[in-house]
Amino acid sequence: MAEAALDAVRRELREFPAAARELSVPLAVPHLDEPPSPLHFYRDWVCPNRPCIIRNALQHWPALRKWSLPYLRATVGSTEVSVAVTPDGYADAVRGDRFVMPAERRLPLSRVLDVLEGRARHPGVLYVQKQCSNLPTELPQLLPDVEPHVPWASEALVHKDHYENLYCVVSGEKHFLLHPPSDRPFIPYELYTQATYQLTEEGSFKMVDEEAMEKVPWIPLDPLAPDLARYPSYCQAQALRCTVRAGEMLYLPALWFHHVQQSHGCIAVNFWYDMEYDLKYSYFQLLDSLTKVSGLN
Repeated sequence: MAEAALDAVRRELREFPAAARELSVPLAVPHLDEPPSPLHFYRDWVCPNRPCIIRNALQHWPALRKWSLPYLRATVGSTEVSVAVTPDGYADAVRGDRFVMPAERRLPLSRVLDVLEGRARHPGVLYVQKQCSNLPTELPQLLPDVEPHVPWASEALVHKDHYENLYCVVSGEKHFLLHPPSDRPFIPYELYTQATYQLTEEGSFKMVDEEAMEKVPWIPLDPLAPDLARYPSYCQAQALRCTVRAGEMLYLPALWFHHVQQSHGCIAVNFWYDMEYDLKYSYFQLLDSLTKVSGLN
């Protein structure tokens, strides 16, 4: 009887994503031709947990005109910044049986620009990034070129935790592959030992385990080339793909799964807002728990 009940739970979990998709997940990420009002943004996008790309939202930013590589070299070239270094461009990623974080380096921005422009060489792939506020802490000279916040989004999201994301592309392109939270029954997780890349004096990379840290739950498949023989349920998930170009802004809702690629030399600014831990969050936690205990993946 218990096994029959478990089979019923699995069946409902397999059918749930299609029902949720039909009700609330768009076939493609919609475009808005101008920024919405706070009320419309909250009502039409935040509450239903739907992504969108907003055009003409950054046209008044000086950064859109000014942030060329020569400008950055002249303005902040001598400033040291945090640089993630990996052998293949994938930071915080599964490699074999390890979850590997990038090597961290402090380099003058001009050195990074030299590598980008082919004037100098550096082992691996360099990515200037910092999870929390590298503009105010490392590059304050650039702050006048962007808004301190997004007014219509701040008014709509003023009460929320760092999961609602506004992704503003200043130059280049970002390519997103998105899954709604309702696809969770088809998305596998495994536990991985944490490790960090270390860059040797010879310019090669080695993985060093973080022995004292707990194992990390992470998605083991590559959504661009999924191993469907090992993870057959993933073929039932339906990804949304979109490209965010210079001058556009992506609203990436809380709880959405995402994979990101970018063009060479892409520059983007993120604004994070607290999510509201309401019934929507509780429903996702229930879906996640049922997926785990039912052994779907």
